[in-house]
Amino acid sequence: MVLRKVLIPALAVLLATLCVASAGIGAVPVPFGEVAASIFGGSGPHDAVLWQIRFPRVVLSVLIGAALGVAGAAMQGVFGNPLAEPGVIGVSSGAAVGAVSAIVLGVSAFGGWSVTVAAFLGGLIATFAVYLFSRSAGRTEVVTLVLTGIAINAIAGAIVGLLTFLADDAQLRSISFWSLGSLGGATWPVVAAVALFTVAGLVLIPFFARALDVLALGERGARHLGVDTERVRVGVILLAALLTGAAVAAAGIIGFVGLVVPHLIRLAAGPGHRVLLPASALAGAVVLLAADLAARTLAAPADLPIGMLTALIGGPFFLWLLRRTRSQQGGRA
Repeated sequence: MVLRKVLIPALAVLLATLCVASAGIGAVPVPFGEVAASIFGGSGPHDAVLWQIRFPRVVLSVLIGAALGVAGAAMQGVFGNPLAEPGVIGVSSGAAVGAVSAIVLGVSAFGGWSVTVAAFLGGLIATFAVYLFSRSAGRTEVVTLVLTGIAINAIAGAIVGLLTFLADDAQLRSISFWSLGSLGGATWPVVAAVALFTVAGLVLIPFFARALDVLALGERGARHLGVDTERVRVGVILLAALLTGAAVAAAGIIGFVGLVVPHLIRLAAGPGHRVLLPASALAGAVVLLAADLAARTLAAPADLPIGMLTALIGGPFFLWLLRRTRSQQGGRA
């Protein structure tokens, strides 16, 4: 398929172009030539704006978008369902509990990083809880995993609701800002922390590409072909939790990227994970970078919550995708 061959190079070019454009557009416009020169070591009158504000935000957008895109593609492969997304395993709701707890209880053990660290740990704890409660006789069934995830998400939602009820006005503003998602806190230390986990996840998940392809045949068929389905499921879920936890901890809850992006890539290039995973990383980065650019410019000088934008755009778009898919299935019937 021609589209499959050109998809990754086309996405890479689009991402590079959008990175330069996003760095140049804002309250202080920076010419394209100056942005490009600054990237390659040149200097200009807007270096402080670029290196202290724009570039960290662009890089963080790319990292988080790639993390969410790959985590979504991996989860859809593990569950054998194109409607699955990282929230199924409770990582987003767990991160919400961690962050809101740190805000309301005034946790400051890690200084300015306390909310971020609490969110990351909360996401990982929720993921481990889902896995442990769904495991029986040394195995985890997909249906049990999903149902356990629903239960953990419900419990986490109740805890967040209780803590929100107990919060004062200042804490409510922090909770609201965090829960709607934002990249406004992008700094190089934050980028470095997210990159540590994101790069590890992005490098390791492709090693499961063949196993995820085989899982599409069904668990019994995968076992007959020599795939250790339990090891694959645990490995992929942990890596997806690592990617999503790092993303949520740094930018709050950003919905629909991990759901819509892999679905679109699968429609364009097929279900093979050797193409699906890297293409989802690039497409996720493109989508989140474009959303962040819109968040910064649509209501300037205000900075709109990026999670709100992705939900407003991703929700209706995904409904259209569902309708389109059902129409095609009805036409083949």
